[in-house]
Amino acid sequence: GSDDIIAGNVSKYIVLPAGYCGQPKKGHLIFDACFESGNLGRVDHITEFEYDLFIRPDTCNPRFRVWFNFAVENVKESQ
Repeated sequence: GSDDIIAGNVSKYIVLPAGYCGQPKKGHLIFDACFESGNLGRVDHITEFEYDLFIRPDTCNPRFRVWFNFAVENVKESQ
């Protein structure tokens, strides 16, 4: 569930639709938070235009998730 502990950041994580096989194509988003101050711990694909993003808590204050810092690549026009 969403209460699971998220230990690390996603690193060049390619999100593919369920059941998709083959090479990623334009529109299959690539999430990356493997850099200083990155804090994206998990990504779940919902639809082509919807994703659930799970932000790791702050190191010095684990009760709060008030900011986010990550990159997204491989978007297609109008996505």
